[in-house]
Amino acid sequence: MNLVDSFADTSRFVALRRDIHMHPELGFEEHRTSQLVAERLREWEIEVHTGIAGTGVVGVLRQGSGKRSIGLRADLDALPLQEENHFAHRSQHDGRMHACGHDGHTTMLLAAAWHLAKARDFDGTVNFIFQPAEEMGKAGALKMVQEGLFERFPCEAVFALHNFAVPTGTFAVNPGPLMASSNTWKIVMHGRGTHASQPHTGVDPVAAVIDLGQQLQTLVAKVIPSTERALLAVTQIQGSVAPNVIPDEAWVGGTVRTFSVEATDKIEAGIRRLAEGIAAAHGCRAEPSFRRASPPVVNHAREAQFAADAMREVVGAANVDDQYPAVMAAEDFAHMLRVKPGCYAFIGNGDGGHRLPEHGPGPCIIHNTSFDFNDEIIPIGASYFVRLAQKWLART
Repeated sequence: MNLVDSFADTSRFVALRRDIHMHPELGFEEHRTSQLVAERLREWEIEVHTGIAGTGVVGVLRQGSGKRSIGLRADLDALPLQEENHFAHRSQHDGRMHACGHDGHTTMLLAAAWHLAKARDFDGTVNFIFQPAEEMGKAGALKMVQEGLFERFPCEAVFALHNFAVPTGTFAVNPGPLMASSNTWKIVMHGRGTHASQPHTGVDPVAAVIDLGQQLQTLVAKVIPSTERALLAVTQIQGSVAPNVIPDEAWVGGTVRTFSVEATDKIEAGIRRLAEGIAAAHGCRAEPSFRRASPPVVNHAREAQFAADAMREVVGAANVDDQYPAVMAAEDFAHMLRVKPGCYAFIGNGDGGHRLPEHGPGPCIIHNTSFDFNDEIIPIGASYFVRLAQKWLART
């Protein structure tokens, strides 16, 4: 492994990561985290811009007369989960937890900023982008873009990392779709409520919702070619709040994941068509809604190859999978990739063996209440960001 020499001792960044983990903040509420990031960047004499998309921070580091530029992005927010770990750096706030490793992502990018500010071994501009509100469909990336992120801080390309349950010391990437789009749907069925003992006096929306939920299970196979990957999951259903009441309305909802806008269009149309047909069959009125939270994460081939080359310099060719299969999880970094070339990639977080005693009983996978970021990979991710910046700005 060929790590940047500055990261032989990362104790300061381990302490920083654990401090962030102890104080998780939800999307667009990352005030303490943003302040911490801004303070560190200023300490290292990096130009700091705050208040972007509310709690976003951008650090700008210029060196020499080079005109080239690069964007490196990390996410700041936590999840609304109750942490089950009980080690010393567990969350100090009930109902909030860094269960996706954004504390580690922020720390890796800060470590890279620290080294580059100290070494100044590049020619051009590095933009360190600390994004709020990646989780829960809040689309902090889109808000940053809409507020002029790339007009204010020009980037020829933009890159980001996410920890993943692959072996420590490895990277995974591919030159095309890496993660799916995230879409949520909900259909409210309006009927006419009555006492459950006299269903003939009302119009039962619960029966319509149950029928619809079953029919939706086969929709993808009917509208998406078998050569494509797509997913529709029914995850929510709500009827009456009392066992002896047929309600006026009931609803069913869930998520849709696809790798193309065309597939999303077909599934949305199918949901609306089924909702209307089943509502009519039950004498109900359907009220469908479909929200497109983020598009698929589609890497740009040239930048993905460039990123893979940088990874190989850090961990060796044998530890880089540059044809990793796309996953159904979603990431709002997709919004940045729609307006700028770039690459999103996974860094191995391991299987959980790194966790301290008194960790929770669950697996060490993202969005689990027993998750903890692997501090051993801080120098690996930071070295990757450093190599990206050096290599990109050195190109002719």
